[in-house]
Amino acid sequence: MSKRVLTTESGAPVADNQNSASAGIGGPLLLQDQHLLEKLARFNRERIPERVVHARGSGAYGYFEVTDDITGFTHADFLNTVGKRTEVFLRFSTVADSLGGADAVRDPRGFAVKFYTEQGNYDLVGNNTPVFFIKDPIKFPDFIHSQKRDPFTGRQEPDNVWDFWAHSPEATHQVTWLMGDRGIPASYRHMNGYGSHTYQWTNAEGEAFFVKYHFKTNQGVRSLSSDQAAELAGKNPNSHQTDLLQAIERGVNPSWTLHVQLMPAADAAEYRFNPFDLTKVWPHRDYPLQRVGRLVLDRNPDNVFAEVEQAAFSPNNFVPGIGPSPDKMLQGRLFAYADAHRYRLGVNHTLLAVNAPKATTAQNYGRDGFMASNSQGRSAKNYEPNSYDGPTETGRALSAPLSVTGYTGTHEAPQHTKDDDFYQAGELYRLMSPEERSRLVANIAGGLAQVSRDDVIEKNLAHFHAADPEYGRRVEEAVHALRED
Repeated sequence: MSKRVLTTESGAPVADNQNSASAGIGGPLLLQDQHLLEKLARFNRERIPERVVHARGSGAYGYFEVTDDITGFTHADFLNTVGKRTEVFLRFSTVADSLGGADAVRDPRGFAVKFYTEQGNYDLVGNNTPVFFIKDPIKFPDFIHSQKRDPFTGRQEPDNVWDFWAHSPEATHQVTWLMGDRGIPASYRHMNGYGSHTYQWTNAEGEAFFVKYHFKTNQGVRSLSSDQAAELAGKNPNSHQTDLLQAIERGVNPSWTLHVQLMPAADAAEYRFNPFDLTKVWPHRDYPLQRVGRLVLDRNPDNVFAEVEQAAFSPNNFVPGIGPSPDKMLQGRLFAYADAHRYRLGVNHTLLAVNAPKATTAQNYGRDGFMASNSQGRSAKNYEPNSYDGPTETGRALSAPLSVTGYTGTHEAPQHTKDDDFYQAGELYRLMSPEERSRLVANIAGGLAQVSRDDVIEKNLAHFHAADPEYGRRVEEAVHALRED
């Protein structure tokens, strides 16, 4: 069997891939060596800007299968029939570290799902926690700066991390999640995923519901202690990537059961928590989980860079029957995510195979830009309306309209009866077993005791005291004990 011929990028055969062309034996190299110059130039450009957050990621393909009838709540086509399957791509990630960071670290995990539906791609961008550190996107760049490497020391600084949290009491709930037993998942397969934000579903009659997504792992939740994680990160920084890859290669396909919480739109104004506050959960006793379907991963990407690094998720990619809510953090991300991908990958990133629709065809008037393709309309007109049978609008909104009133300005969110920053953090603490509480306290104290400023420590301690008196007392005692050693 003859071997395939190595070629240049223009398709010309390569005569010698071991030696560069030179001016005589041992002489200087020649500028005319196209193959050498092409290889070096391409090598210099192999990397693209990494994501500012969620840089370190893993992903896989699979399917979502509807198991329960929920057509009374949404007319989304991919959810309209029990047994219907939709291809998906799921990307997991850590949040704070860079592309070269370790997998087994104490950090939230991204859980982003792309549904390749017949009505276009639907992107659900969430985390492995149901809440987040902040409730307004104007604070997001500052929050991330506090968690990333310090511009002077070049490392993550406890002073920065805890100083931001000291001035952001709404972070107390998520800090309690992060420092608890589920703060370091044992693998991507052994953690839950959440849409985190509040979204809107609309049924065929135009009735609106607010919705929260819960993907419950069918492998069971497993987590690592701080000591276990430190050992694993040192031995195998790629632990979670390797586990996911090998599990699917063995045919042990990980799966999650999707449940939702559904709130009739009319309930939102009088609910005791602001239902659009990303630092809050909806208690299940108020809005029980309702099963929707099953998500299964069964195929690894062929090329991690092309399919995981270049995968672009944008929460503004909705389909009919699903839309946004007044969740401020969601509203900010509707812009920020898509803009990040236009910067990293270019304006035509939606033409890449992992990002392009699979069950339908994108038809619009977007043209040109870097890496433009003939698939962009070919000879069709690039304006609308036109007289040449170009694609036209439907006139049908994807979701129900949101009612708005009042004056423009920089408003704080409306207050509901239980809208403080500490109540749910205290509820979470009181749900924990005595052993879980002890580990939570030790994890918090281990970080907080490293802070150099007493006033920052005191501000953080006040948050834990406000959440639960025992919680605050135990953290305070543990911090003082560590600082006296």
